[in-house]
Amino acid sequence: MNIVLLSGGSGKRLWPLSNDIRSKQFIKIFKDANGEYSSMVQMIYNHLLMIDAKTNITIATSKTQVSTLRNQLGDDVSICVEPCRRDTFPAVALACAYLHDVKNVPDDEVVVCCPVDPYVHKDYFESLYRLGSIAQSDSTNLYLMGIKPTYPSEKYGYIIPENADTVSRVSGFKEKPDAETAQRYIDLGALWNGGIFAFKIGYIMKKTAQITGFDCYKDLYENYASLEKISFDYAVSEKENDIKVMLFTGEWKDLG
Repeated sequence: MNIVLLSGGSGKRLWPLSNDIRSKQFIKIFKDANGEYSSMVQMIYNHLLMIDAKTNITIATSKTQVSTLRNQLGDDVSICVEPCRRDTFPAVALACAYLHDVKNVPDDEVVVCCPVDPYVHKDYFESLYRLGSIAQSDSTNLYLMGIKPTYPSEKYGYIIPENADTVSRVSGFKEKPDAETAQRYIDLGALWNGGIFAFKIGYIMKKTAQITGFDCYKDLYENYASLEKISFDYAVSEKENDIKVMLFTGEWKDLG
């Protein structure tokens, strides 16, 4: 399976520990059974490989983070470098074009895209693989992973599923609400939108060409600074009719 980890942000919410130079995902704050400390990106990366060592992991990141990534994950880590910050849709589009054109990933293979900064457990990583497997075996254009809410958060957008099944079609989206409105969404069965997407790479290449006018990695990279700053949700998810959501019920803590 192909996984793209989105790590382009400055990650300053652990300030003053984190800042533009030292993003939170690189701070070694997690202690393992041997008493050694690791960073969030090391934890996420290594957990994915523990489940399937053959997983093709690519990290989409800014130029300022490349040396730190190689220092923490090794020189062999696959990195797609964004020339500048343009939000999540351009980052996903560039990373998928990199996989398609440089890594020769065929159109019918699934890519799972997810943020690099949630604090999660083994069930989350298993769910990423399950999401990818479902997307690979289905003809649905786009899959999301929705997180079962534990409180009426004002931080997340909300996904509205058509039913309470583990996998459901999506009936709509709601923007980040106030707490009272969020509770009403939750009472109706809404799920947190954690920014986790799965799709066949041919789908996103077509979407990229439609939205940006560029259909290959070289052109996207060279014209990246001219791309609109827009999230994947606004550019793709909320405009897609053929879309489903898979429920994740495990523990989710976003340090992003």
